[in-house]
Amino acid sequence: MRQFFGMSQSGNLAEAVRGLDRPQFIMLLSNRAQFEAHVKNLEALYPGIPSIGCIGMSYHNKVVENGVGIIAFSDGVTVAANALEKVSTAPVKYIQRLEHDLAKVGGSRRDTVCIDFCSGNDACVLSTIYSVLGPKNISLVGGTGDAGLVSANGVIYQDAVAYAIVRNLRGRIKTYKENIYHPLGDYRFIASNTDKSNYTLGLLNGKSAKQVYQSILHVTDQQILTQTFKNPFGKINGDDTCIISIKEVKGNALACFRQVNDSDVLLLLELGDFKAITEKTIRQICQDFPTRSAVFSVNCLFRYKLFTEYNYMQEYLKKMSTLGSHAGLVGYGEHYNNRFVNQSMTCVVFE
Repeated sequence: MRQFFGMSQSGNLAEAVRGLDRPQFIMLLSNRAQFEAHVKNLEALYPGIPSIGCIGMSYHNKVVENGVGIIAFSDGVTVAANALEKVSTAPVKYIQRLEHDLAKVGGSRRDTVCIDFCSGNDACVLSTIYSVLGPKNISLVGGTGDAGLVSANGVIYQDAVAYAIVRNLRGRIKTYKENIYHPLGDYRFIASNTDKSNYTLGLLNGKSAKQVYQSILHVTDQQILTQTFKNPFGKINGDDTCIISIKEVKGNALACFRQVNDSDVLLLLELGDFKAITEKTIRQICQDFPTRSAVFSVNCLFRYKLFTEYNYMQEYLKKMSTLGSHAGLVGYGEHYNNRFVNQSMTCVVFE
């Protein structure tokens, strides 16, 4: 297969699709002001081609912050795209769409992946989607876009997840998740007084979550929202740790970007040697796939901000380009199989 990336920093869709010929699948990464027009015009340019889209930054060898990016697959993929609606209330209502598309594409864990763009309510979305993908061992990579909007096949949806079932006809696929954090000390907390609907964390070991965070890291209320780039929380999930970013301070509580439940066991994390970790990920991919046709990734907005703060973002993209054709989305949350994570990178590699 081949992966195409086109971009326009000014949001000129014609410029972004220049050279895109006979695509078999298209991903649209647009800005808030032009999203509706881009969805409509893209469908007019490539009618009937499976597509999904969201509002967000994209990247290839540079980042498109407020324009438009186009990622397309061709020459050796079979794809079906659609959307599950009402994800905050009744996502299962539309599950037959996913079941039908999975059967239509065929494939197996060896050569098939689901890519999704979500408008929100990610944990429920992933539980729903994985009820179909899990029994067939089909992997998933995706993320959350901005403004609560996504698109599928030229139609814009609110409160929905747009997905694509992608089968590589010329080789294998494999998904990866990169974590650049590790536990800080021996801190271990039991969460309580949580609010599931607002993702609020009230108490840690019976004490104010905000005050516990501040007492350990010696930061002010204002510094908490940037300190989370270096010290997020982590939720133990089997043999893995899911990263939980802090969104805002709410009184003595902390609002997070993913749900925390009463009795969840949390760790405090600290930033590791992210340059070395990136290089390790690249070496692992090269070991698993001596030849690669494409890499599609989702990097968290907070990783983007962190890498930018350390003047590493451009170097990061250059290193990832050594894998071949690498492109992706800067997301507001990352999806990896049935897990909704923060401050991570997830990707799918095509042989």
